[in-house]
Amino acid sequence: MLDVSQLAEYGNDNLPPVHLWKPDACGDMDMLIKANGQWWHEGSPIKRPAMVKMFSRILWQEEGEHFLVTPVEKVRIQVEDAPFLITHMKVVKRDEGESLEFITSVGDLLVLGEDDISLWMDDYQGEAHPYISVRYGMKALVHRNIFYDLVELGEEVEIDGELHLCVKSKEQYFSLGKLED
Repeated sequence: MLDVSQLAEYGNDNLPPVHLWKPDACGDMDMLIKANGQWWHEGSPIKRPAMVKMFSRILWQEEGEHFLVTPVEKVRIQVEDAPFLITHMKVVKRDEGESLEFITSVGDLLVLGEDDISLWMDDYQGEAHPYISVRYGMKALVHRNIFYDLVELGEEVEIDGELHLCVKSKEQYFSLGKLED
């Protein structure tokens, strides 16, 4: 089992420096992040939100695979779609313009257009799904009701000669998809 005892110093909202830790892979763990955002361990859902949040803080992606990483261990886990789920969105108006802020199911705050945070559409099992970048190359699936809110905010923008439905954040446009003629 993964030893997470040395992670207490990082608290609930601080991200440990996972990107600096380079332990060797030491096997697989029977952990799965389902496409609906639920975390499962040994065939049962993890019911303690604090435990899920702690695991999410040490999540790392490498060559398309996901790992839980501590300074001395790295174990592979399975992810059906995206390891994070966007559950809340807020439009923030400031002097420098509007921005879209998103919260994941584990409490991460993501500001679209800031720090390489982007939005895109991608295929999952034959359907187009909206994603937002998180950290370390990982992504968050935008929950369906949040996507509908984005569509309501959308405006038509021409990109490379084609009309797209886009949202704007931090003075940047992000496409929700091409509009048909």
